[in-house]
Parts: sequence; C-alpha cells; structure tokens
Amino acid sequence: MINLASKQRNLIILSLLLCGLGAFQISYAQPAYRSGAVVEPGYEGWRPNDDGSFSFIFGYMNENWEERPDIPVGDNNYFSPGDADRGQPTYFQPRRNRFTFEVVVPSDWGDRELVWTLNHNGLERRAYATLATDYLVDNMVIASETGSLGAGTSSPESRSNIPPVLTIQGDAGTSNQVRNLPLGDGLELVSLLEDDGLPAPRRATLTRTASTFKEQMMRPPRRVTVGKTNGLFLSWHKYRGPGNVDFDPPQVKSWEDTRTSANSPWGPLWVPPSLPDDGLHKVMVSFDAPGIYILRARADDGGLFHDQYVTVNVEP
Repeated sequence: MINLASKQRNLIILSLLLCGLGAFQISYAQPAYRSGAVVEPGYEGWRPNDDGSFSFIFGYMNENWEERPDIPVGDNNYFSPGDADRGQPTYFQPRRNRFTFEVVVPSDWGDRELVWTLNHNGLERRAYATLATDYLVDNMVIASETGSLGAGTSSPESRSNIPPVLTIQGDAGTSNQVRNLPLGDGLELVSLLEDDGLPAPRRATLTRTASTFKEQMMRPPRRVTVGKTNGLFLSWHKYRGPGNVDFDPPQVKSWEDTRTSANSPWGPLWVPPSLPDDGLHKVMVSFDAPGIYILRARADDGGLFHDQYVTVNVEP
C-alpha cells in the first residue's frame, strides 16, 4: 500500500509538472505583433516630493515590435480630470517602457484618481493613478522593476546608488531647453554625464570574449524577472513631434528590447559603451519635417536614471 501511495503521489507530481510545462509553452507561444496591436498606458506608482506634493509615475506597453505610433494629445491621448496634457509622450517606442514620465499632484490630492487614456488601432485603454500605499515607489523598486536587481533582492551597493546627473550644455543648463533650427540643418547636442559609479558593471560583462558570448547565447534564462546589464549610458529619442528624427551615432535603446545584439541593456550580450574622458556626450540630430519636437535624453546607470528634455522648433 505504501508503494502504491508513493507511485500515485509521483504520478500526481508528474502530472502537475507537465501541466505547468504546457501552460509555460502556451504562454511562451503568445503571438508577437509587428503592428496593429494596442498601446497600454501603465501606472508605475507614486513618490513624495520635498515640498509635500506627490509624483505619479507612468509608463506604457506598446505591444508592437515595429509600429511606433504618433498619438497627439487630444481625443486619443489625454488625462482626466483637469488638463488633458500632463507632459505625456505622443511618440511611442516599441514594447515595455517603464517609468517614462511623472505628473506632479498637490499635497491635498487625497484619494482621487488621475486617469491616462490612450486609444490606438481602435483599442482604448486606461491607467488609473492613486496614492494607494502599495504603489509607493523608491529607488529600490525602480532598480528591481527595470531589471537591475533580481526579484526581491538588494545589496549595500544597490541601496547606496544614486541616479546619474545629466546636464545638457547651453541655455544655462535649464531642464527643458529650446532650440530653433531650419529644416535640413543638423543640430549638435552636447551633454555632461556624471555618476557615482554604482552599480558597478559585473566583471564578466566587461571581459566578454567570442567564446563567452557563444556560451551565454546557449545558456537558458535564470531569472523570473526582466534582466538588465548594469552600466552607464546616455540615450536620446523622440518624445513628441510630427516627423522622423535621426540620431548620429545610433543611440542605445531605452526600451526593453530583449533580443540578442539589439544595442539594448536588456539584450543578453549587451556591453556598456565606452565613456568620453571629459564626460561630454555629443550627438547630431536631424529632422525630416518641420514642426515642434521634444527630445528626451535618459542617463541610465542600469539601476536608476535621470531625464532631460530639449524642445526643437524646426522651421520650414
């Protein structure tokens, strides 16, 4: 009887494992969209500010791998109640973009909701922001959610990390500079990037060889959360604007591209770029249509980030 019970128990365990594997295979086989899918707004959480106000933090998931829609502020991209324009993006990069922007609300906000609505490809989605205590965000949450840390882990190094400091040169270092540019001309942007050196890139990241690349490519994933390579970088991209924007040199991706050799910190073989000795990062920007553009620069050390913006008036 004992042996029979043991066999029955083993069969049940085996059955559960097979069911779990089947569920994993079904989940893994979910379709990936090049275009035509929804853009989901996301509420990441909130954090208090020194003046007593609060910052609601939003991101999004563009389920498309190739489609990068422009959704102007209006009937298809708005906040409520109050001002429809709260500084949200109107240009949406592919896939998951976490902690994209913040909306400051007053100290007496209370238990009200702030709602971000997006409608794309005929599919309307909403994100609801509140001051619920379980949505409180700190630096450790950001580092964990973006993949710098494993799920539920920390270290003295990660706890002492502070965000990098990004200063765009010109206009007295204001946080949102304005440039005027005739269409057809290029614009050089120079940024000073400073950091505390934390979190330090893993030694294996900096000493990869052809053989270790191949070994890692064949190694199965070991994390249940998104993984990200720690290392300091600066990345520019279009945040708003009517036309296409080209950056030279090509920028490290600030969205979670998990494919190999995708120039993305979330790609398994990514290596942090070399940093200029003087800390000054230069990029040439060109535009293919007149209009008002907002460019965002994100300085990222792997765990934490600092954003700055430049408004460019491209004249016909």
